Formats: sequence, C-alpha cells, structure tokens
Amino acid sequence: MSHPSTATRSKGAAVRSRLGNKMKGSDVVVACLEREGVDTIFAYPGGSTQYLHQSFTKSKKIRVILPRHEQGGAFMAGGYARASGKVGVCMATSGPGATNLLTGLADAYMDSIPVVAITGQVPRPMIGKNAFQETDVFGMTLPIVKHSYLVMDVNDIPRIIKEAIYIATSGRPGPVLIDIPKDVQMSETQPVFPDKVELRGYNPCPKADDVALHEMLGLIEKAERPVLYCGGGIITGEASKELREFVELTGIPVATTIMGCGAFPETHPLSLKWLGMHGTVYANYAVNEADLLLAVGVRFDDRVTGKVSEFAKHGTIVHIDIDYSEFNKNKDVHLPILSDVKYALKRLNTIIRKEGRRRKTFAPWLEKIEGWKKKHPLSYTDHVDKIAPQLVISMLDELTKGDAIIATGVGQHQMWAGQFYQYTHPRTFLTSAGLGAMGFGYPTALGAKVAKPNRQVIDIDGDGSFLMNVQELATAKVEKINAKVIILNNQHLGMVVQWEDRFFASNRGNTYLGDPDSRHEIYPDYVTICQGFGIPAERVNHKHELRAALERMLAAKGSYVLDVTVPYTEHVLPMIPAGKTVKDILFE
Repeated sequence: MSHPSTATRSKGAAVRSRLGNKMKGSDVVVACLEREGVDTIFAYPGGSTQYLHQSFTKSKKIRVILPRHEQGGAFMAGGYARASGKVGVCMATSGPGATNLLTGLADAYMDSIPVVAITGQVPRPMIGKNAFQETDVFGMTLPIVKHSYLVMDVNDIPRIIKEAIYIATSGRPGPVLIDIPKDVQMSETQPVFPDKVELRGYNPCPKADDVALHEMLGLIEKAERPVLYCGGGIITGEASKELREFVELTGIPVATTIMGCGAFPETHPLSLKWLGMHGTVYANYAVNEADLLLAVGVRFDDRVTGKVSEFAKHGTIVHIDIDYSEFNKNKDVHLPILSDVKYALKRLNTIIRKEGRRRKTFAPWLEKIEGWKKKHPLSYTDHVDKIAPQLVISMLDELTKGDAIIATGVGQHQMWAGQFYQYTHPRTFLTSAGLGAMGFGYPTALGAKVAKPNRQVIDIDGDGSFLMNVQELATAKVEKINAKVIILNNQHLGMVVQWEDRFFASNRGNTYLGDPDSRHEIYPDYVTICQGFGIPAERVNHKHELRAALERMLAAKGSYVLDVTVPYTEHVLPMIPAGKTVKDILFE
C-alpha cells in the first residue's frame, strides 16, 4: 500500500485513559501493545530505546526476549508470526540497531508476514543533522515495508500502534515500521485509545463477485486437465480447510509453492507436493500440460515459472488473489479475481453444493499424473556408510510422524527439507522463500517455539546458514527456548557449489567454509561452540549412528544441536535451471 503521512487519522470512538495522571510516551507504547493483545516482543536495547525498555520492565503482560543480534530479533518476530498467524513484534535502537533489522523486514515483506518493528530515533531537533547513531530508517525501509510511521507527536502513539497492527495483519499481511524519536518517548500525555481503525481508501478484504466465480466453475466443467496452483496466500488467509473441501468437491490435483507447503496435505492422493526449480517432476509436468490452471494466493515467482513465456502456456489461467497489484505482474492471466482467498473458496464450495454440481471425473488426467509419480519420484542415493542429507530428513519425518514445525536456513538443506518431509498442516514449514536469507533458520525456530511452546520445533540448517546467527544459542539458553537444530554439515556453501558443478566446471569461487590447512577436520567445531553456550550437542559421522542420535535429539527436554556430516557432492534434484523450462529439467 502507499505510505500516507503521519497525519492520517482513525475515525470512530475513542477511550481516554482512566489513569488520570499523564503517562510518558514510552509507557503509552507498552499500554497500547498490551491492549492489542501482544504478549511477546523481541528487543535489543540501546540509547534511543532505553525509555521503552524501562517501560517494558513494568509490564505484567508482555514478555521481552533479548536476542543477541537485532537481525536475530527480527527473524524471531517473523518466526513467531509464521507459526501463530499473530503479529510478531521486534524492537531496536536507532542507527545500527535499526539497520540490523532490515534483512528481517525484507524477508517479512517478500513472504507477506505480519511484523511490527519499533525503532528508537534521535530526538526530533537532531533529525537530519547526522547525529550520533542517526539513520533515516523511515526512508531506508520504504521499499520493504507495507507501511511506515515516524512519530512526531506523543498524542499520535495510540492511533499509530493500533493502525500499525491492523495494517500488518489485515489483507495481504506485511511488516510495518514505527520510528519513535527519543524525546517523544520522554514526552508526557494523557492518552486517548481509539477502539477501532478506519483508514480511508484501504479495503483489506475484497470479496469475489459471484459472476466471476461462476465463470471459473464453468471453466472447470469444460476442462480436461485442470491443476490447482496454491501458495502462501492460502496459509496467511487461513484458507486450508476451504481449499481441501474445494479439492474434495472438484477432484482437481494440487501443486503448491514452497511457501504453500502444508496448505494442502502432502499425503493426500491429489497432492503433487510443490513445483518450481526444485519441485517434483510430476508437479511441473502437470502444470505444463494443464488446460486450466487455478492459481490461488500465488505471485508467479520466477523460481516457480522459470521462463515465464513458457509457463503453463497450454492452459487458461484463473488467478485469485487479495492483492490487485499481483494480477498480470509476472504472468498474464485470463480471469483475475480480486478476493480474500478464504471467502472465494468458501463461496465456491457453497455454490457447488447449492447448485448440486456433479463432481467431474478427470480419470485419464489423474492416471497420467500417477504415471509421472511412479516414473519420477523424489529419490536419492543411500550410501553404505556416509549419511545422505535426504536420509536425515526422511528419517526425521518418520520419527516425528510429520508432526513437527520445521524451520530452515537457505540452501540445499532448505530444498531437501521441502522435498523429504511430509507437510500435512499449515504453519509447519517456515522458510525464507522470497528473500532467501541465510541465517534465517535458527532465530525463526526460536520465535516459533515461543509462539508454540508445546510443539516440537526443529531447525534444519546448513553449516553456512547456522553460523550467521549462531549467537542466538545464548538466547535459547538464557530464555529457555527449547528448539532443536539439525545441521547438515558439508563444509561448503552447498547450493552455490552445485551451481559451480553444473555451470562453472566445478571451479570453486570461495565456497569452501572449512579450514584449508586441516581439511580432514570439521571446522568450525559446532559441538565445542555449543558447549560454550551451555547447549547440548553431538556430531554424527556414520550412517549407523544416525537414528539413535535423532531419537536422543527429539527426546531431549531442552535445546539440542545435532551436527551431521554429509558429503558436499550431493545435488538437489530435480532441477530446472534458472530461466529454463520443464524441457530442460535435470534428473541426475
């Protein structure tokens, strides 16, 4: 959405503070967050947020978790939001503290995650004068937030915080920034708390027109080879139940994006798992040959489409999305339907039942897909002694019965986690899909564990990604956040190595992460590092050790890190090279 000035006002009734006495701006911030039901904030203190931190010490309702790096705090807030569906809140001081949040905010923006970031700012008279630890975080974040505020009047705080949470969580979710100068935090006011938000021109929940939905159902009746292509919009729109009902009513097979993993049960016979660069062969083949593609809550990302002009070129494309700007942005579609996806699917199901539409039989099409499934299953080489990374994830799936929340870093391990774990419920696969931010996995797992303390939460990470936010082991220990970690340790930047092997004659361009003087040793020694943080850890080198080690990790009551050595020669397959088509798919 656009970025209106701080003069934007909420209409409707408001409630004046009954405290009688005036409150500092920092106390008002805390009171507002409490009123909005916020129970956790991930916050690293500094000079420009010290008053806010002092105010949080008085709160009986909000838990303040201290990350050991602001980027970790932003990812934790995102993990909290991804796992719960509620807004995640983080906070950092001005200058470097604020700039360290940017990667986490960009990640939330790309994946449509509701996050509110509060930053301290230098006092108002110092803004624009290159004061100590001053950065224009308002301006710097404009391209990577849904909305942003610079609070110049203490009286605006109640309105702004209510608006920020509403904007972050409504419609297509996204991050919102609130930048609060230090002197505004220190100013006093008798706050007026608005009880609702009405933003002129902001309609976050459009509803599909019945005419368009009937046109879509007419296309289904004429189709012989339909495919549903569903993304993260199903999950953020809380529409998984409606999607499953629609599939049961229509008999149309489902391919998700990697962001959509868990939106539809991957154990269902009509599931094609996910499509794209490293998706299943049968999902990519099905979309390529479909005569009708029903795209719901997706954005036709380049990692899905490959060469855009060749993507689904044989079919009519229907696109249902809550964000008008996504229509025809990457791929021209024949029938765009602007709507909240939950409403659209629920209404479609109602129409089908009310009109008594008979479920069409797509038997020849489903038989063809079943043939592709048998011919091109996801597979890997199971070594005699070495540990195949895919085996680790398959065994984890078996031991957890697919009932864990999985977070990942970024790289080969991320793709294998998507391929070889079976996701049957939404909000169980947390991955940096759009931004692809290394260092994402572990802090995200911590945030998810805070949101879902009774669930098994496991970060499947690479040695390169895990190191980027390894300091958050301290957060896990001190805050008693008992998420688990599996490091698939190949001593290399595995995905980049794979591209070097495929496209650069295996010439290594700074992709080896170990110590070149001691190549026979694992470096760094994560077991020793974890011991220094007080986190139990062990290393597994041989296949016969793996199952027992996984069982120990899962049975551990506290945090646990399992460092698994795997060969760097493994490639993620299948693979459609960037900008190519299914005709160019690599199988081996």
